[in-house]
Amino acid sequence: MTWNLYCGGLDGADESRLRVQTEILADLAPDILCLPECTWWDEADERRLWQTAHRLGLAPVNMVRSYVGDGRNHTTLFYRPSRLQLIGRRTLGAGVFHHALIRARLRPVEAGGEGAPDFLAFGTHFSHLDGDARLREARWLTDYGGEFPGVPPRAILLGDLNTPDREPEDWSLIPKNLHSRYRLVLPNGEFGGSDRRALQVLLNSGWSDPQELTGEERAATVGYFYPNEPVPWSLDYGLVSGLKVTAYRTYVTSAAESASDHLPVVLDAEVGPPTAVAA
Repeated sequence: MTWNLYCGGLDGADESRLRVQTEILADLAPDILCLPECTWWDEADERRLWQTAHRLGLAPVNMVRSYVGDGRNHTTLFYRPSRLQLIGRRTLGAGVFHHALIRARLRPVEAGGEGAPDFLAFGTHFSHLDGDARLREARWLTDYGGEFPGVPPRAILLGDLNTPDREPEDWSLIPKNLHSRYRLVLPNGEFGGSDRRALQVLLNSGWSDPQELTGEERAATVGYFYPNEPVPWSLDYGLVSGLKVTAYRTYVTSAAESASDHLPVVLDAEVGPPTAVAA
């Protein structure tokens, strides 16, 4: 599961949104959870990080500060220790990513010792600034779209990729000063269509969109929160490599819509022994 929390679920000192977010997360009970925008979560000895972990029965793989910005924003990747063992972790692209890319090597608890059931889980938050930056960040993940020396051949990628999944019906629905975030910028400075290169390079390198695997289209993750951006499209994703997907959806409720400017994305996949891997 991935959910951009919008300023850490905080409105100044008010933690009401964070409490609602935590209740929703507890009900959904993800085994792997990526939370972009854990803003101010490093305060008071990382109190919010550990309170959230304890409430959800999760453990943090890592919480990584954004490289660009004022130092308040973080990306966090959690796992459920009752279901999964953390075998190893890395922070990739440090000093390169606008935000962060966290990699965890996980093993189902029932798998026991060394062997094939290991898989990788990535939690990330791509740059919001422009498609060129996102394309550079996506290339840190293309190696994992197929077999690569020294790492398990199966993987899950969760995060806010800030990459549109479609062309809007009308670009006038988005303020002109935000077009450079989401559109191709032509050599003369004019705009083209939606800049989906970061997503496309991942799919072309072997990562799979669960919508294609399940044959079911999910709901948009943004477009309901800001009156000046009423464009329903998805910026948040769960992609897989070498895993069998059983369900993929956007969690849409009035409580979730009031708690953040992004909706949660929930991915169900089989991570047991390789007999469960799709051909």
